[in-house]
Amino acid sequence: MRSLLFVPGDSDSKLAKAQASGADALIVDLEDSISAERKAHARATTLAFLKSLGPATRRPRLFVRVNGLATGLTDADLEVVAGRPDGIVLPKAEGGAALVHLDAKLAVHEAQHGLPDGHVRVVALTTETAKALFLAGTYAGASTRLIGLTWGAEDLSAELGAEANRDAQGNFLDAYRLARSLCLAAAAAAEAQAIDTVYVDFRNAEGLRREAEEARRDGFTAKLAIHPGQVDVINEVFTPSPQAIARAQAVVAAFAADPDAGVVGIDGVMYDRPHLVRARQVLARTKMRE
Repeated sequence: MRSLLFVPGDSDSKLAKAQASGADALIVDLEDSISAERKAHARATTLAFLKSLGPATRRPRLFVRVNGLATGLTDADLEVVAGRPDGIVLPKAEGGAALVHLDAKLAVHEAQHGLPDGHVRVVALTTETAKALFLAGTYAGASTRLIGLTWGAEDLSAELGAEANRDAQGNFLDAYRLARSLCLAAAAAAEAQAIDTVYVDFRNAEGLRREAEEARRDGFTAKLAIHPGQVDVINEVFTPSPQAIARAQAVVAAFAADPDAGVVGIDGVMYDRPHLVRARQVLARTKMRE
C-alpha cells in the first residue's frame, strides 16, 4: 500500500466516489469524522458498503477505523466484520496490550461470521495519546494480524494542550517529530509497514509532496490521505522510480555475482550489505505494484 484514504462511513456518495480515487486502500471511518448521533447510521452504512463490494480482486483494500478501546464503542463497531473488511484501523492504540485486546475481539467476530481466524488484519495508530509514546516499542510479537503502524498529531496535540503542532512553515514541532520517529522505529521493530500521517492542508499539493518525499526518505513506505485529491501525489512519491529500480537491481545483481562479498563497487560507488537490504525492499515494493 502507498496511499490510504480516509472516507466518512456515514456517506454513501463519498464512499462511492472514493472507489475511483486511485487509493490503494480506503479507511472507512467510524471515529473522528462521525458525530455521536450518527455512529449507528455510519455502522449500518459501512456494513452495507462492505457487503456490496465483497471479495472482488480489483478494488482498493478496505479498512474500517473503529472507535478506540476506551470508548466502549468498539464492540458495536466490530459488527462490520460481517462485511469481510481487509482490516481494522485501531485509533489511540497504546502498545502491544491494546493489540492483544483487539485481536481477541476480532477472533470472536470472525468465528461468529464464519471467517477464518486472522482474516482481518490491523493497522494501529500509535501516537495519539501521551501514554502511547512510551509504549511504541511493545508492538513486536503482539499479534500476527498487525500489518502497519501509523501515527497522528492532532489528537496528541490536544492531549498535550499544545496551541499548534506545526510551525509557521508547516513543519512539525519537536514533540510530533518525536512521535513520528517512534512510529517509524516501532514499525521496523514489529516488521510492519510504516505509514506516515495525514497532511491536513489538502489543497497544498506542493506541501504534501514535500512532506511525502521526506517521509519516503526517512523510511516510511505509505501515507494517509484525507482528500481524494491527495492520492495521485502520494502514489507517485511512494512508487519507486525507474532510476531507483535500476539502481536496486544493479546492487542485487552485484551481490549475487559475488555472494561472499561484504562490499561491491558499481560505477565508482561502494555498496555494502545494508544497501543490499534496501535494494531488496525497493524491488519488493515494485513487485507488489505489478
